[in-house]
Amino acid sequence: MTSSGSGAGTAAGSSPAALVLAIDAGNSKTDVAVLAADGRVAGTARGGGFRPPVVGVEVAVDSLAETVGRAFAEAGVGSVAHVAACLANADLPVEEERLAAALHARAWGASVEVRNDTFAILRAGIAEPRGVAVVCGAGINCVGMRPDGRTARFPAIGRISGDWGGGWGLAEEALWHAARAEDGRGGPTALARTLPGHFGLTSMYALIEALHLEHLDDARRHELTPVLFSTALDGDPVARSIVDRLADEVVAMATVALTRLSLLEEPTPVLLGGSILAARHPQLDTRISELLATRAPKAIPQVVTARPVLGAALLGLDHVGAPDEAHAHVRAFYEGD
Repeated sequence: MTSSGSGAGTAAGSSPAALVLAIDAGNSKTDVAVLAADGRVAGTARGGGFRPPVVGVEVAVDSLAETVGRAFAEAGVGSVAHVAACLANADLPVEEERLAAALHARAWGASVEVRNDTFAILRAGIAEPRGVAVVCGAGINCVGMRPDGRTARFPAIGRISGDWGGGWGLAEEALWHAARAEDGRGGPTALARTLPGHFGLTSMYALIEALHLEHLDDARRHELTPVLFSTALDGDPVARSIVDRLADEVVAMATVALTRLSLLEEPTPVLLGGSILAARHPQLDTRISELLATRAPKAIPQVVTARPVLGAALLGLDHVGAPDEAHAHVRAFYEGD
């Protein structure tokens, strides 16, 4: 979502001295970069997570303001020509519009464009705005784009929008199978031992009780996802089936996005990002490659390891029509750090 107007500028009313403010704000951390007119990085800052559904839009943007202020101070500017913000929880167009309006009101830039943070990972991994990205971290999402501005995306707000996967979902699935294995409703799985064992507990009953009575912080469930992958690596059939299901989901999302953008029959990058896909789990990697070879044989899978703020910066440079040299400067800064 893009917002613009003549009223934006520095707090003192002077002309912007920098080209782009790039913001990558995820659930756990925020990275900000200020780009000079030639694309060189003039200032950076890191802040905490961005969670408007929890704290509200204004409070969430207040948290961005402190981080942006530090980057502006390092760059010696008070505003920029354009703000490129890739934000977590900007899942629907109406949410992008609200966030764009809130950012525009801060007068950080003459124009503002807000996208879901998955677009930052996609753009960070491609030479031009053309490709598809699937991100699997705490949750799962997929986006695609073409140079003509067309995009493909999913609501990605949980089970009500048809989603399955992500670290939280994998942990839930592992717990479900382990609980049923222990009480006899399901088949045997080593997960019934490895999941509680991670917390020093001797049974799934003890783990269920600890989670239900909050003796263990519910947020610690995410620690079970690496345990799932470790158990799968040791050969447990149930754990391996969950990993295979995740690969199926990743490829299903990528194939749908490629189809929507008429890219299925063209060599196209499919970027894999987020903590789970970037971890390069052998079974998951192999299964994704095998499925893509069958369902989207011209797709070119690759794992993205660059920091997503690079993608936000490149999207900002795309928006203002910056030359190739500017793109090269910001890419060299982040790919060399």
